[in-house]
Amino acid sequence: MIFKYTSVLALFFFYNMGISQSIDTSGMEGILYSDEGWVSISITKGKISGINRLSKGDKESKIYVAPGLIDVQINGYMGVDFSGPDLTVEGIRKATKALWKAGVTTYFPTIITSDFNRMKTNFAILAEAQKDPEIGKSIPGFHLEGPYISPLPGFRGAHLEKYIKNPDWEEFQELQKAANNGIKLITVAPELDGAIPFIRNCVANGIIVALGHHNGSAEDIERAIDAGAKMATHLGNGCANEINRHHNPIWPQLADDRITPSLIADGFHLTKEEVRSFYKVKGPNKTILVSDALDLAGLPPGEYTRGERTLLLTPNVVKLPKENVLAGAASPISACVGVIMDFTQCTLNDAIQMASTNPAKMFSLSEIGEIGQGKQADLILFKLEDNEVVIHKTFVSGQLVYSKD
Repeated sequence: MIFKYTSVLALFFFYNMGISQSIDTSGMEGILYSDEGWVSISITKGKISGINRLSKGDKESKIYVAPGLIDVQINGYMGVDFSGPDLTVEGIRKATKALWKAGVTTYFPTIITSDFNRMKTNFAILAEAQKDPEIGKSIPGFHLEGPYISPLPGFRGAHLEKYIKNPDWEEFQELQKAANNGIKLITVAPELDGAIPFIRNCVANGIIVALGHHNGSAEDIERAIDAGAKMATHLGNGCANEINRHHNPIWPQLADDRITPSLIADGFHLTKEEVRSFYKVKGPNKTILVSDALDLAGLPPGEYTRGERTLLLTPNVVKLPKENVLAGAASPISACVGVIMDFTQCTLNDAIQMASTNPAKMFSLSEIGEIGQGKQADLILFKLEDNEVVIHKTFVSGQLVYSKD
């Protein structure tokens, strides 16, 4: 009889302990990024369960709260190259945790033009990482940048010419199978043979198509948009140093309201005047910020060999001296938030919209990208120091994954 009651009590204890752990309600306070009001946010089971307005708060601390940043174009980070020969799930875990420190709660690992078997192998490794219970929630999909891009110097950027080819749907399906259908974004040159039917096939299969690394005419671009292309990959980059002032790939993509460009607003890939002009045309509703960071981001400046390329990492960007082009960025997307505020005088709300809300909407990630009742609690607490975003805490699904203190 005593054993029976003891068992019942034990079950009652563990049942209640399980409830308390699964509810896991917590709260945080800060200045809401969207309207500068002081709020307390409650989290239950990884979701936002309450947003309470406070009459006063410690505004002197200037701690802002915003949705976690979403980077849909990032090639690697802290020495981990998503296109490299040594990619592992553990390496992806290392990169993910480093990105959490930079306020990035969601990202699309980007694989660039390279040997087909290497791309296939690395997509399979990314698909394994997506299943990882610790980091999987931060990786909803992948970006394939190439190999179906322009082979012309300048337009191909740092992509190796020998691997560039015309779009091949059957070949792409091999990559998608290896990726466990995880490729959600692909960058394509619209002027290539077979590009338009390829774009239609991608759109029919739920893949967002971006135009990039191309020298398409206005007619090529219009046909691609009619076929369903929705984005322009890092507009103003992936372009030759010298182009025709009237007939070039930039104007048609700016002029068509159906295209949402991504911008590398790190202060070095584009001039202040370019960023201001692009922003004035597209506005905060039709612009997405990306980092285009390489695996060298976060490492000491110097010369590095990556596969078949020798790259020069400066404190600001990564260069490919052989081609006299930029190879990628040296900063996370959090740097772009401060730069675009400085360059355009846009509000913090607008900057976060371009770095979080807009990419979430583009890829139908309805649970993230905003602070709202029932949304996934992917949140960042940060300070703005001379328009530089300094991350203090990062939460993924309500779990604290990084703290500066």
